[in-house]
Amino acid sequence: MKNFTMGPAILFCPADRSDRYAKALERADAVILDLEDAVAAENRAGARRMLIDNPLDPERTIVRINPVGTLDFAADVAAVQRTAYRTIMLAKTETLGDLATVADFNVVALCETALGIINAPQIAAARHVVGLMWGAEDLVASLGGSSSRQESGTYRDVARHARSQVLLAAGAFGKVAIDSVYINIPDHQGLLAESIDAQASGFGAKASIHPGQMAVIRKAFMPTPEQVDRAARLLAAAEDANGVFTFEGQMVDEPILRHARAILDRRAIPDDGQDQDSDRTSEDRPKGSPVHLN
Repeated sequence: MKNFTMGPAILFCPADRSDRYAKALERADAVILDLEDAVAAENRAGARRMLIDNPLDPERTIVRINPVGTLDFAADVAAVQRTAYRTIMLAKTETLGDLATVADFNVVALCETALGIINAPQIAAARHVVGLMWGAEDLVASLGGSSSRQESGTYRDVARHARSQVLLAAGAFGKVAIDSVYINIPDHQGLLAESIDAQASGFGAKASIHPGQMAVIRKAFMPTPEQVDRAARLLAAAEDANGVFTFEGQMVDEPILRHARAILDRRAIPDDGQDQDSDRTSEDRPKGSPVHLN
């Protein structure tokens, strides 16, 4: 199994828009070339040809293929096999049987139905699964619902449960968890708050549907200078401590030290500087969003 190294800002790109491939990869940390929902059924054959004829960096590219059992599934797999891409996103992953059909690929399992969410732990345990992502709108549709979010923009309880289930399943088996897309494109503050929560909760990346969301997601996953400074000072203090100790009024044990190490590890996330409205400091962080080590 190959470790997943893509992220944190991952951008969907319709596979039938080869004119956007390179631009998408310029803006994002990784691209999902989408053969499923972003492409009309009558355009999928052409999209597969474009996928083959317009190669991107396979280390930064995922191909989303149609679900097992659909008319497009076998043709999608055959097309990907003609490329250098070896990481696929399997739409509507539900069972180990689904995963067995794509055993030759590194798989990001997209859990977006009730059965997929319930089976997330066994899906995460599969050796060729490198990550899990959840999908809110398809999940609610599979339940016969009409919307994953309240009028306030926050998720309904069923969506929050599914999000947590996928995150816990991925974490239990050492796989990356990818947070779902934020579909209100102009709402950068809402995206920022949700992305900060995703990072603080343990998601390794967040998927997105618009290039303008890239900088916002990166900002959310990048620690503030104040966080970096405090984490460095805390770890320095730990070198002279013996066991549990107190730092600036806070009890510090091994989990808190791991939080600090994670903050320093995230310093290398690039900032493309293309969205000035997304700039974040400890002062303008959305209300109620978690702050490590404060």
